[in-house]
Amino acid sequence: MMKTIDLRSDTVTLPTPTMREAICRAELGDDVFGEDPTTNRLEKLAAECMGKEAAMLVASGTMGNLACLLTHCRRGEEVILGDQSHTFLYEAGGMSALGGIHAHTVRNQPDGTMRLEDIEAAIRGSDVHFPRTRLICLENTHNRCNGSALTPEYTDAVAALARKRGVRVHLDGARIFNAAVALGVDAKELVRNADSVSFCLSKGLSAPVGSVICGSSEFIAEARRTRKVLGGGMRQSGVIAAPGITALEQMVARLAEDHANARRLAERIAHIRGLSADPERTQTNIVYFELAGKRVTAEKLVTQLGKRGIKLLRVGPGLLRAVTHYGISADDIDSTLAALREVMETR
Repeated sequence: MMKTIDLRSDTVTLPTPTMREAICRAELGDDVFGEDPTTNRLEKLAAECMGKEAAMLVASGTMGNLACLLTHCRRGEEVILGDQSHTFLYEAGGMSALGGIHAHTVRNQPDGTMRLEDIEAAIRGSDVHFPRTRLICLENTHNRCNGSALTPEYTDAVAALARKRGVRVHLDGARIFNAAVALGVDAKELVRNADSVSFCLSKGLSAPVGSVICGSSEFIAEARRTRKVLGGGMRQSGVIAAPGITALEQMVARLAEDHANARRLAERIAHIRGLSADPERTQTNIVYFELAGKRVTAEKLVTQLGKRGIKLLRVGPGLLRAVTHYGISADDIDSTLAALREVMETR
């Protein structure tokens, strides 16, 4: 049978054999009563990884971000976030639909940042005509900006501005460990001045399900009420927490392999006629590349690659994305490049 090389997203990863074993052996209890020992262990470990007082397991990254926003903001209040941010583009408008929270977008720069002067200009004054600015949201790594990693210094600068203006900071850190590995820093350095952070146990860490939010003990206590409202109170959640513990203990260091594969893919794509990629913007495991010319449409390229067992994500008329992850080898990158060349050379 033809092997499938699925580069659409790192959400397609499968749990490791150690994770499957951990699920079978997990000690369980009722987490809503605070009695699931495996979940409690995961939350303690996650808080330590982020340098925060407390943590809470949630079902998904979208639920994690939404629970944080709903905990930080009341109805009619405002959050400042990037116009290319995942929370704004890809989370079904949950902040407004469920929380009555107003989104105030600021332009994302190519490196995933928002300019400090743009953020400050977006913070509302006390005029009764305006919603109150309550929160600034950052994303690290930044999906739509080539998986760029925000530095500790940048996040600290945003947090300092927020403190000066009486605003809090939430970090969507779905791939925060990718950022930490790419920058060569401890993950807690990237979130040290954020009031809350969410990160995924799935994606690059390869757990089958789950995310964690971290913050102060007071914040997490309130967020548990928010999670309950969202239907996220789980019972024997240790079956989710167990592979999450394995993810944090065993899967972080190997992210460097994904980054190397992504960089190599971007470098080679840049030399394929009809395709355009910028390897210098590939810091982590996400590669965006474009069709240069009219030799083939993005839809046709995806279709033809699919016939060869290669799956890519079309994200625009001429824009495609490939994401490396656990299960994708250097040989898979070579196979993908060979298929790309074959399709692009076929008129």
